[in-house]
Amino acid sequence: MNYIKHLNVVFTLFSKDSRLNPTHISLYIALFQLWNMYHFPKTFYINRQEVMELSKIGSKSTYHRSIKALSHWQYLVYNPSKNKFKGSQVMMFQFGTSSGQEVDLIGTKNGTRSGQEVVSKIKHIQTLKNNKNDTKPENLNFKNFSELDKRHGRVPNPDHLKIDLDKNYNEPL
Repeated sequence: MNYIKHLNVVFTLFSKDSRLNPTHISLYIALFQLWNMYHFPKTFYINRQEVMELSKIGSKSTYHRSIKALSHWQYLVYNPSKNKFKGSQVMMFQFGTSSGQEVDLIGTKNGTRSGQEVVSKIKHIQTLKNNKNDTKPENLNFKNFSELDKRHGRVPNPDHLKIDLDKNYNEPL
């Protein structure tokens, strides 16, 4: 299920359908969000209160009128439940999607590539030592750290604090 292609087709359908109002669109998007959260099953159960909160619909009659209209106009299939503990069943249609993953044919001489490119996401690690960088901890000389810098809290390189092993703990902070 390619949900981006699905939503692109649905938004195109919405723009051409003059029967829809913002409540219908908001309700469909809320149902789509739930469908996505459930990993796109064929059918799923919904809680009216939850869907109303997601779609920002405040009236039960508006909710029922809108979801029945979406079902009648074949944007989805709605099977209301008489049992308030079970929830109503919804089946969303897959608009503009195919059963398999599309393969990109751009970039070959004859456009007949049979597989999908795999691109490594591992970045190269730079291992060479940069001798020009004087702020690296190994290039700093902590023995020449002045008393003035100590009193004002200045550190030669604040990003890389180095602990001195022969520290005098009787000295005030």
